[in-house]
Amino acid sequence: MTTLFVNGRVFTADPDPAKAWAESVVIDGDTFAYVGDADGAPDADTTVDLGGRLVLPGFTDAHTHLLMMGAALAQVQLTDARSLKEIQALLRRARADNPDTAVLRGRGWLFDSIPGGAPTAAMIDAAVADVPVYLDANDYHSCWVNSAALAQLGITRDTPDPLGGEIARDAEGEPTGMLYETAATQFAWGHRDATTTDVDRDEQVERAMEAYVATGVTGVVDMAFDEFGLAAFERAQQRRGGELPIRVAAHWIITNTGDDSANLAQVARAIELAHAPSTPWLRVVGIKLILDGVIDACTAAMRDPYADGSNARPIWPLEQLKPVIAAADAANLQVAQHAIGDYASQIALDAIEHAVAQNGDRPRRHRIEHLEYAAAGTAERMAQLGVTASMQPVHADPAIFANWAEMLGDARVERAFPWPEYEDAGALLAFSTDAPTAPHHALANMYIATTRASALDRAVPALHPRYALPLERSIGHATRDAAASVGDGDWRGRIAPGFAADLIVLDTDPFAEGAPSLLDARVLETIVAGRSRYTAQEIRRGS
Repeated sequence: MTTLFVNGRVFTADPDPAKAWAESVVIDGDTFAYVGDADGAPDADTTVDLGGRLVLPGFTDAHTHLLMMGAALAQVQLTDARSLKEIQALLRRARADNPDTAVLRGRGWLFDSIPGGAPTAAMIDAAVADVPVYLDANDYHSCWVNSAALAQLGITRDTPDPLGGEIARDAEGEPTGMLYETAATQFAWGHRDATTTDVDRDEQVERAMEAYVATGVTGVVDMAFDEFGLAAFERAQQRRGGELPIRVAAHWIITNTGDDSANLAQVARAIELAHAPSTPWLRVVGIKLILDGVIDACTAAMRDPYADGSNARPIWPLEQLKPVIAAADAANLQVAQHAIGDYASQIALDAIEHAVAQNGDRPRRHRIEHLEYAAAGTAERMAQLGVTASMQPVHADPAIFANWAEMLGDARVERAFPWPEYEDAGALLAFSTDAPTAPHHALANMYIATTRASALDRAVPALHPRYALPLERSIGHATRDAAASVGDGDWRGRIAPGFAADLIVLDTDPFAEGAPSLLDARVLETIVAGRSRYTAQEIRRGS
């Protein structure tokens, strides 16, 4: 079955500017058979008139958390609440709307919305005290809980801090309601995982995939896959006869236990899964390690202290990091390392260099995630090692930047999220959203990349506009380069003959209308592997 698309503007994302635009596309089965001028297009079984609309390659969200995103879409949304009073009002309303719930979960609150940036259980208790309340921060590196949740988790003054985490305490040593880094993972998320059912996870999977195809995303890279996520997506694949509506590549999460043998046992499980039979729809491609925290909570590992004089140690010290990276590298797994602070990115590259020295010089494509603040020279070092810069324009939204800047409080603020540095150095730059730490909408992500202005609040002006990128390059980083970031660059990510037929049709052409139109543009159709996976009501075929 062949389909000819005519009368459109097709941005192919081909790195050759002479091939970046086309007029017609032919899909044969699940691949592109022709991309070029209208006059040269072959006949096809079916012809679709695009009516002058813009066609793009399907986006690949190169760093996301699928189950968490699916769960977050059904939780209390707190990002727009810019004061404690507003947060409390949203919690009261959610409790009133869900009188039978045994637990209340929310996500997305910002530190600068809380007096002194210091949330307490008492603040939540004032709004909801009768059921446990768990509120994940916007960056998902800390969890704010009420007194009922502290009791449910069994956290008391005698509970020790876990490795790489902190239970916030008052002057008398009593827990205050904040769980940072691995304390959030071990206690709040551990309880969440233990009380979430397979039915719940199946709903989360479906919710996330539906949201993605509706916003033009045809592939994702999950950056915290575990046994729960693997089983849930295997069930989803089975329900569809071996397929999924989006392509899922996954990185197995490796947590630092403090014991090298236990850490390597986790890597062995990832190697087993990566080498097991898989499908183009669902596969484990590597491991993920969280080396540090976030700048907003002063838990990212920096070379120099924060404005308040504090600093954070890495969750993975270099000597514990080296054997894990080397083992994964030796097994040809891709390594992704969360490194937000400049010290974290330094040791991430040190560990990769150690693996190269130990395992020999051969093709490899490792990654560093986020790179919100990296020292000068980091981009060049990454390019030399062939390491991908995996970055999220949505994290640079100026509407949520004030606390980030205040925590650093010095000249480092002026080098926040410097995407052109990585381009200039020749490193592969892959864009993503890190949903649910930020909205998953690909077009809004491109707006921030192209303007450095806010997609959350249009009244907020652009910040650091010198780091903005032209729309053509931004989309290339979110399609072609995002696919290449997991080794798929030779068969998907752009519109070219022989490539996977993944494309989207927009109702607006931001190349012609300007970057602001990205905030209102809608996806009319999403095609994955030659099949329509989402179609807006007004253009449903046959209507």
